[in-house]
Amino acid sequence: MFLENLGIDALDPRRLGRFWEEALGTTTLTDQPGIFETRLDIDGEAYLDLCFARVPEPNRSPQRLHLDLLGGSAQQEIARRLRGLGASDLDVGQGEVPWIVLGDVEGGAFCVMEERAAYTGTGPLAALPLDSADPERDAEFWAWLSGWVPAPAVAPRTLRHPSGRGPLLELCPEPAPKQPGAKNPIHLDVRLEGGDDPDEVAAGIAARGGAELFPDWGELPWRVFRDPSGNELCVLPAAGGA
Repeated sequence: MFLENLGIDALDPRRLGRFWEEALGTTTLTDQPGIFETRLDIDGEAYLDLCFARVPEPNRSPQRLHLDLLGGSAQQEIARRLRGLGASDLDVGQGEVPWIVLGDVEGGAFCVMEERAAYTGTGPLAALPLDSADPERDAEFWAWLSGWVPAPAVAPRTLRHPSGRGPLLELCPEPAPKQPGAKNPIHLDVRLEGGDDPDEVAAGIAARGGAELFPDWGELPWRVFRDPSGNELCVLPAAGGA
């Protein structure tokens, strides 16, 4: 199994997806009513897809996962370009910080980052900070589930694709516990591979502090879980199989 998707709630998937496609230079996979998918190449073989799915109303739950864009010496120039695409400056209480906080075309917060040595080789998407009640525990959970490996960074624990390229998954101390019933506006999806047993994976998630969820979303081809800190995730079936 491997980390395949960022699932992102959207009122207008095409509009939001096109914004992020322009922001990151990704490639369209799916452009259909209700869903827009675009692919971020990591190393020529590995990838991370951004999947924008329509929701009926804005999801105002706290963003426990967000996107940090590579900025560095071009930080101001990149921020200006993103404003030109429809982003706006956002105050989330960040105070005086070296990064720039913006809102995308639906108001979702993201950051354009300053220079950091840890961002070498990330490409345009530098990091995915994820709120965690216990970064040590959750790093072990996500390393097992995603196949990503420990990497040096600023966060207490950080994972990265084994190629050493692509964005960092940063396990960051949560400012507040996950709110019961509040769905994360952005979540991670893991794809099973041939030979992976879905029930064994579900048991492994539970053994490591996660749990399966059974939302009233109708029949789904994937299974929904939470990590040990309550963050939703989906386990997708192996390509071409159940």
